[in-house]
Amino acid sequence: MGLAMGSTAIGLIYSPWGKQSGGHINSSTTITFFRLGKVAPSDALFYVVFQFIGGLAGALLASLVLSPWISHPAVHYVVTTPGKAGAGVAFVAEIVITFILMTVILNVSNNARLHKFTGLCAGALVATYITLEAPISGMSMNPARTFASAVPAHYWAALWVYFTAPLIGMLSAAEVYVQAKGTERVVCAKLHHENYTRCIFCGKPATKP
Repeated sequence: MGLAMGSTAIGLIYSPWGKQSGGHINSSTTITFFRLGKVAPSDALFYVVFQFIGGLAGALLASLVLSPWISHPAVHYVVTTPGKAGAGVAFVAEIVITFILMTVILNVSNNARLHKFTGLCAGALVATYITLEAPISGMSMNPARTFASAVPAHYWAALWVYFTAPLIGMLSAAEVYVQAKGTERVVCAKLHHENYTRCIFCGKPATKP
């Protein structure tokens, strides 16, 4: 599962649509770049709304087409739930993993030599987290992803963990980065900027390859 989800994240970020949109499939990521001044308020609002719509559409489609499997108790619509240690530990764990993820994204994406590898680094972390951290918090990192699974499953327990902890973790990582290097070191909100598509975040026009 870790390899599948990590590969999916990498594929989406480097896909033509991911290159166009910036590869934001996580509302916490979008809100963090909004805080950093790289996403306009109207764009941030539309991104977050459609991240929730997209996640929910995918979950509902899967529940319709794959109902016997996705509704099975062993899968339960892939809801994110705290592990045996409880919601408090899950809350801290979500903060830690999102802090690390955003720290890596900011440091790699704003490095002239490494920025093209941002998607690979993000996907590798997703794969690692699902493999090692999922038993602790369910490995959400994304409010839209948790909400999408919760709707068809009718499961709302500890939802506050996944709506607050990822934001706290990513915003904290952004604050640390800004304090250490300055806001001017944040170049763009795209996770893969080195491509030939127009950028709404920094005004780069589309150019022919």
